[in-house]
Amino acid sequence: MNTIAVIDYGMGNLHSVAKALEHVAPQARVLVTNDPQTIADSDRVVLPGVGAIRDCIGEIRRLGVDKIVADTLGSKPMLGICVGMQALMQHSSENGGVDCLGHLSGEVAFFADQPSVTDTHLKVPHMGWNQVQQIDHPLWSGIDNHSRFYFVHSYYVRTEARHLVAGTCHYGVDFDVALAQPNLFAVQFHPEKSHTAGLQLLKNFVHWDGN
Repeated sequence: MNTIAVIDYGMGNLHSVAKALEHVAPQARVLVTNDPQTIADSDRVVLPGVGAIRDCIGEIRRLGVDKIVADTLGSKPMLGICVGMQALMQHSSENGGVDCLGHLSGEVAFFADQPSVTDTHLKVPHMGWNQVQQIDHPLWSGIDNHSRFYFVHSYYVRTEARHLVAGTCHYGVDFDVALAQPNLFAVQFHPEKSHTAGLQLLKNFVHWDGN
């Protein structure tokens, strides 16, 4: 049986993610857990997240989830969602500056620090539906390019390591909404809230071998 562990560190839309996974993979076993052995025994891992990055990183480290993530990366498919994606970066400007887990090269910046956002009176947070420009990856299978996904965030990712980028978006500024490396796919949007396209991405993840 395909077992999917949704990492519970107290910060994230855990049960919505779990329910969406159960919907697209009714034969899978979906577990919301922070137990290291359960996660180690799973076939796939999801790292969700909502809220302030300082609180998220604090709980991740307090509960030892940082070690779980480090041990999991490269060994089995992992999906990062929203702040779960930002937590994997090197540094975030949120909360006066926070060092993140450092597994992906890049920074997390504030939309309202960009004149192209403030001068055009775009609302922060960026909330609602936006089109995603895809860069070829198995998790986009069956999803039309420029499909809309659901976002809720005030901070965005930008990386100079362009080989990692699997999807981009524009909201006053171009930013990276999907990063990928072997066994890891991380997204800024919420696939569990993105209707058909989001559910297809989750379905693709359930069947993804990590390559």
